[in-house]
Amino acid sequence: MCSMAMPTGLGVIDLMVQIPSDDNSKWYEFLKPLLLDRESREQFQFPAQYMFKDVPKSRQSSDHVATILGEMDRHGIERAMIGITHSDAKRALKAHPDRFFGSYEVNPNLGMEGVRDLVRAHDEFGIKAATAFPAGMCPQVPINDKRFYPLYAKCVELDIPICVCAGVPGPRVPMGAQDVALIDEVCWFFPDLKFVTRHGCEPWTELAVKLMLKWPNLYYSTSAFAPRHYPKAIIDYANTRGADKIMYAGYFPMGLSLERIFRELPEVGFKDEVWPKFLRDNAKRVFKL
Repeated sequence: MCSMAMPTGLGVIDLMVQIPSDDNSKWYEFLKPLLLDRESREQFQFPAQYMFKDVPKSRQSSDHVATILGEMDRHGIERAMIGITHSDAKRALKAHPDRFFGSYEVNPNLGMEGVRDLVRAHDEFGIKAATAFPAGMCPQVPINDKRFYPLYAKCVELDIPICVCAGVPGPRVPMGAQDVALIDEVCWFFPDLKFVTRHGCEPWTELAVKLMLKWPNLYYSTSAFAPRHYPKAIIDYANTRGADKIMYAGYFPMGLSLERIFRELPEVGFKDEVWPKFLRDNAKRVFKL
């Protein structure tokens, strides 16, 4: 069956949204110890802005939750996953449980205290996923590092996925911690762990496809990529054997506007039976929504 335009009215589930703030650049303070080049440290507002055009600008608002809800309504997003990093996000989860569900950013460098933090987030906010940025931690923690193992085990116990950045990171930090090959060992040792990649897996997208064929609980989300730049290997995989493995995730307001994403999405060459799974059904199943 040939590809067709994206259907409307599905009730999209977006697996990467953040509540805007008056100064979005403050989100990246954690990266400063790792950034050694002058441009990143002194000129960039957004650590990977050399890769993105038309990055959404911070906007003053008396109600940032209302702002993001308006954006979601405008683009047909029924639910969005947000990190519980600040008070607005926590307020959004409590006030609008039908529109938002939470994730918690883990830090393997904290040892068992980090595991307890994850459990507290699950108990208090009912988070649906853990998230991790291996190359953005200080010190960095490779995907298959044993410091991650207690967190992986706890995700299995809590029956929640972990969403992990994989591939060359956008910020100018070393890439080795996010080599896609490292995922293989994790999936082998934790066959029950639902592992969802973030941020593209480039330049190892073909390897990511091979690993998704190999491991039943390994998935791919499209976060931080404008649809026109979705890797060909991922589109081809979704249209063949991987329709149940590829999930939509945006990047608003960190690096991409929803306007751009939803302007470009209809041009992605998914087959008609792939669209509902990509935009909604796979996320609903994997994240138990």
